[in-house]
Amino acid sequence: MDGGVVLESLWSKRAVLVSGKGGVGKTTLAAALAVAAARAGQPVLLVELSPDENGPSTLAALVGARDEGPRVTVARPGLSFVRLSALEGHRRFLEETLPLRWLADAALRARALRRFLDAGPGLREMGLLYQMLTLLRLTRPGGGPTHPLAILDLPATGHALGLASLPRSVLSVMPGGPIGRAMAEGLAFLQDPARTGVLLASLPEPLPVSEALALSQDLRRLGLPLAAAVLNRMPEDPFTPASRAAAERLLAAHGPHQGQRALGRLARAQASWERFAVGLDAPHLCLPELSATGPELVEQLAGRLVTAPPSRRAREATP
Repeated sequence: MDGGVVLESLWSKRAVLVSGKGGVGKTTLAAALAVAAARAGQPVLLVELSPDENGPSTLAALVGARDEGPRVTVARPGLSFVRLSALEGHRRFLEETLPLRWLADAALRARALRRFLDAGPGLREMGLLYQMLTLLRLTRPGGGPTHPLAILDLPATGHALGLASLPRSVLSVMPGGPIGRAMAEGLAFLQDPARTGVLLASLPEPLPVSEALALSQDLRRLGLPLAAAVLNRMPEDPFTPASRAAAERLLAAHGPHQGQRALGRLARAQASWERFAVGLDAPHLCLPELSATGPELVEQLAGRLVTAPPSRRAREATP
């Protein structure tokens, strides 16, 4: 399937959640998608959601953005970057629920409350989710969302699933009040296929594909819509069927050879691609293995993804 079809399925959303097991190139892929969107005239907010809010930001470096924490910064025309902060989400929530804005800052300066928010089960995730919702609620002076498309680089799978399951868990014990209403809004947003979609990334190897298929079942259980899937770092296959058969005969006749390892990798990659494409009910795309790294790799992948801008009608409604 070509990149245009996959991007069409993603750019009609308000939020794209890039997920996958560690080591599959998820962060690089999120950066490449954001660059591709900006190149095609799609205003995009690239969002980092990291367990370590104080460490260096790999994602910001990949797109040339300044890491200014919870502040939205412009990385290039059409592409903005933000690093979600649990503290910022807590601050926004308190500002909206307390009668006076200054009370939120006063409350967060209390050490006991800060320790509670840092250590309480699920409270950090609630802050991250609330800041994300706040950003998606923003509107332009002339109408329409300030950030019509947000691409979120989710953390490791366990953290991502915990964040996704949080609203339902909170609502089971706290269905009313400001927190319950915020979590209900978050759950409705995450589970709405018109506004949210998950991009599932994997590699062309048996184990990563098995993990991706299992993760897709977890997403379905949580009600998160799978919008697209990408198999990353697919090795180039230079053979025609005839030349492959000739190479296999030559290797068989002359004993073990380094070429047999390369042929075996190609065979595993093709079998993995077939499992991946058949096992996931979503538009799917295969990206090649490239020699570049870092920002250069992001630019090259974006060049393979970019396409003419699709219709933006589905993204004009606010959350």
